[in-house]
Amino acid sequence: MHTTNYVDTFIAVAPDSPAESATEPAHREQPTIAQLHYELIAGHPYRYTSDDVLFETHARRAGVPEEERAAARAAFFSKGQPCLRSSPLGKRLGWGTHHDAEGRVAVVAVESEEYARLLADPSLTQTRAMRSSRAG
Repeated sequence: MHTTNYVDTFIAVAPDSPAESATEPAHREQPTIAQLHYELIAGHPYRYTSDDVLFETHARRAGVPEEERAAARAAFFSKGQPCLRSSPLGKRLGWGTHHDAEGRVAVVAVESEEYARLLADPSLTQTRAMRSSRAG
């Protein structure tokens, strides 16, 4: 079984992110990946792991019924999945993600003091969200 979970890690915004400050994803009737990631993480800081967020996003978008979620989750993670480094939150919208000692995640606005503190914290593994474009 594959996992996308990080532990004691801070994922900073992508180096080519256009965001100078964090913005909430646009609300759409058919929720986008960014919208679902934001609702799950910002609405419930340090409640869900990356695996929880990614599977729940998949399940909602695919219309997986509650009674089929356990089997669908096993099938979903039977192969590798893109991690939160590829989320639009960090790539374009200005949100870093902090993963605590238990792998639970919260979003942190790029312009905040908390973001600067986490970015400078030597006890955390530091990485960045994936670039939106290839390096030139």
